[in-house]
Amino acid sequence: MAIRVTVWNEYLHEVQFPEVAEVYPKGIHGCIADFLKEAGMDVKTATLREPEHGLTQEVVDNTDVLIWWGHMAHQEVSDEIVDRVYNRVLEGMGLIVLHSGHASKIFRKLCGTDSWKLKWREDGEKEILWVVDPSHPIVDGLDEKIIIPHEEMYGERFDIPQPDEQVFRSGCCWHRGKGKIFYFRPGHEVFPIYHQPEIQKVIINAVKWAAPIRFPNTTFGNPAPIMPVKGEMEHSVQGLHDQKSIS
Repeated sequence: MAIRVTVWNEYLHEVQFPEVAEVYPKGIHGCIADFLKEAGMDVKTATLREPEHGLTQEVVDNTDVLIWWGHMAHQEVSDEIVDRVYNRVLEGMGLIVLHSGHASKIFRKLCGTDSWKLKWREDGEKEILWVVDPSHPIVDGLDEKIIIPHEEMYGERFDIPQPDEQVFRSGCCWHRGKGKIFYFRPGHEVFPIYHQPEIQKVIINAVKWAAPIRFPNTTFGNPAPIMPVKGEMEHSVQGLHDQKSIS
């Protein structure tokens, strides 16, 4: 069964700035959706200005992995929708947060830190991403480094929790409840980052990694014991001895 992906994007830069629309005529969400469809995934898109930001309960319930790109309108995202996505992540939905999505309400809620705090420099210089865990499935089929010809730079200190796994110097993984989260830093809107094959490969691999698995049924609360508790066991043994004595 194909992985069900929803690609969420503010879709404001592409509407307001011709230089961004030239790079992403279908929107950043459209570009990402296209290469995920080519990879055999079942893909939908959603944008900020749609009713419920395109993330209705039905959409979220039928999403295996949600990809999130936001930048200039984090504050416009409804807290109700954030809670809806948050709960689905805890239930097992994967979440991939891209570039300036580090400042989104949903990423901050899942991190529990001021993840909007970092340094940046918008100079369009060449960047090299180094693989730090060559055994990780997100880097399957990649070289030891990815060269991005032009990109906005981020720098430390970046106020995120210690990653459970670090794949690139700009790619970190966490687990929350049953859900898996991948933050991938490249993706400044004026550069054709998401047209680059290596970047597409990372996102495709990340979707496969973050997709839910079938978890064993788990009970909470005060379940009945699987085996007799100590007092019951002693009582049972004593009863057996009594039966032998009588016989």
